[in-house]
Amino acid sequence: MPNVFGESFLDLIGFVLLLPLAGAVVNGLCGKRLNTSVVGYIGCATIGLAFLISVLVFIDLLRLSPEHRLFEKEFFTWIGSGTFTAIAGLQVDPLSTVMILVVTGVGFLIHVYSIGYMHGDEGYYRYFTYLNLFTFSMLLLVLANNFLLMFIGWEGVGLCSYLLIGYWFEKKSASSAGKKAFIVNRVGDFGFILAILLIFVTFNTVDFTEVFHSTPEHLTTGSVVATAITLLLFLGATGKSAQIPLYTWLPDAMEGPTPVSALIHAATMVTAGVYMVVRCNVLFVMSPFSLTVVAVIGGATALFAATIGLVQNDIKRVLAYSTVSQIGYMFLACGVGGFITAVFHLMTHAFFKALLFLGSGSVIHALGGEQDMRKMGGLRKKLPTTYKTFLIGTLAIAGIPPFAGFFSKDEILLEAYTKGNLIFWGLGAFAALLTAFYMFRLLFMTFHGKSRMDKDVEAHVHESPRNMLIPLIVLALLSAVGGFLGLPAASAINSFLAPVVGGGGHIGGVDGGQAHHVSQNLMFSMMGLSTGIAVVGIALAYLMYIKKPELPTQIAGMFKLIYKILLNKYYVDEIYDATIVNPTIKSSFFLWRWIDVKVIDGFVNGVARLVELNSEALRLFQTGFVRNYALSMLFGGIVIIICALFLL
Repeated sequence: MPNVFGESFLDLIGFVLLLPLAGAVVNGLCGKRLNTSVVGYIGCATIGLAFLISVLVFIDLLRLSPEHRLFEKEFFTWIGSGTFTAIAGLQVDPLSTVMILVVTGVGFLIHVYSIGYMHGDEGYYRYFTYLNLFTFSMLLLVLANNFLLMFIGWEGVGLCSYLLIGYWFEKKSASSAGKKAFIVNRVGDFGFILAILLIFVTFNTVDFTEVFHSTPEHLTTGSVVATAITLLLFLGATGKSAQIPLYTWLPDAMEGPTPVSALIHAATMVTAGVYMVVRCNVLFVMSPFSLTVVAVIGGATALFAATIGLVQNDIKRVLAYSTVSQIGYMFLACGVGGFITAVFHLMTHAFFKALLFLGSGSVIHALGGEQDMRKMGGLRKKLPTTYKTFLIGTLAIAGIPPFAGFFSKDEILLEAYTKGNLIFWGLGAFAALLTAFYMFRLLFMTFHGKSRMDKDVEAHVHESPRNMLIPLIVLALLSAVGGFLGLPAASAINSFLAPVVGGGGHIGGVDGGQAHHVSQNLMFSMMGLSTGIAVVGIALAYLMYIKKPELPTQIAGMFKLIYKILLNKYYVDEIYDATIVNPTIKSSFFLWRWIDVKVIDGFVNGVARLVELNSEALRLFQTGFVRNYALSMLFGGIVIIICALFLL
């Protein structure tokens, strides 16, 4: 559809990438000399304009018939070697469009919020530079038209997460958290690299369209190659999306500024793994074993992280484990073939998780940096707008109708029940119960009950400025109504994404995400059951933290061992330290001390010492005195004469 410039808005897709990159370059090079307000405006305006272009691209895509909703814009040949060619190009289809709307839309609100939250910070320009670069990298990841270009964005978000998590690098905990995130993600990235190499060997291309269209010709259902490719891809996804066993970096990522936590957890990095699995749905349905692994890991992570969230006292860490759990839900949906349902939950999760993180930032801002919920309480009247928006986000994540989280989470449970099995449904349902409990535990400990704040802190509690509250209100509205896109009657998200996900979903007999036909009785029964589960969780939290606040202490005393295990996060970090980190450090020290210093350096230094000794011996023959040289010549002549006489 032509625009005022006589061309399709789809042709402007490059600006969605270039604008955040331009913001990063301008603020990075000139930000130190610019006024802080100008820095903030540049950072926000570039993302805002990128969002507007994304909306125009979305409208243009909608005007096309479903089978023609694929647009590729190629810029140049990036790599050409023999028969291998990689084109630097962007791909616009329903899946990438949903992602760029989420990334730029939610990202813009987080940028606006950051103006107020980061006001007065010494590294203000550096913060917005990293934030813009982070957004650019995520957009490159979701718009890339081939695996190699996706990997560039993949590594870009990894780099930016390191920079932003360790933003306050003067704190050892922050710098250590940044390094931990970077190193743990390299494990998953190694799997992703191997998967790309195997894809190239199998298909002789890394282009998405060519790979997915030729999949039935090159792979057979359940083949070793299909399983190897998909398991390696999923290994990469477990790193980026913080799933078992590579989830440990995400809770420590709370060391970064709170808006960074919102961006990582809601709109960018942790959703990258889910996006990649959904993008590669045609490959995954060729391996039922891999899909089962995805479902098992997703369901187990959802429940595992939820149990840890039950007892955490840091407001941001509760939300961090909540993110790990919710991403697990998305992978559970993918594992049972509900790829569209996974994207739907990704979208609603972006709304309410960004809201919850920014709401927690508003609380932390009001309390002068305090994050311990045991030192909060009674904030409902002091922070009315923050409380109301936070309540909406909590209702959404708990799965209470009609809020957004209810529709997407209910769809996942329905998919697990109808296309998976009772075990998967049980994992998801129990995790939903725990989610409702620990989220309302957070709400009650923070905003309800008696104040547990220090007197000095309480005296200065105040509501956040407008540039922080407006993003909260917008996200609260999205969290309240965003779920209606997935109503079976409207089925907007299903029909829009079906050409990308549903097309290959029938290969191997797995429904790639098309609306699964179930009876209305079953559908409404499952909706009522999931709502009832959430209500039970809320009621338990109300009983323990409002009606009988002494009860949690009593229960913790009765189950000391279980409480200690949960409080210490199952000692997974300690186990990793004991079995992987410390042995690696000790072996590295051994290799340095003995192999590097003694053997390698010893050999090199030994050769140098030998040359030095030979030189010291030879220099004795070079005294600089003519009489010595004459005497040497005399002795040499005598030796020659004696030898000649004896030989004759």
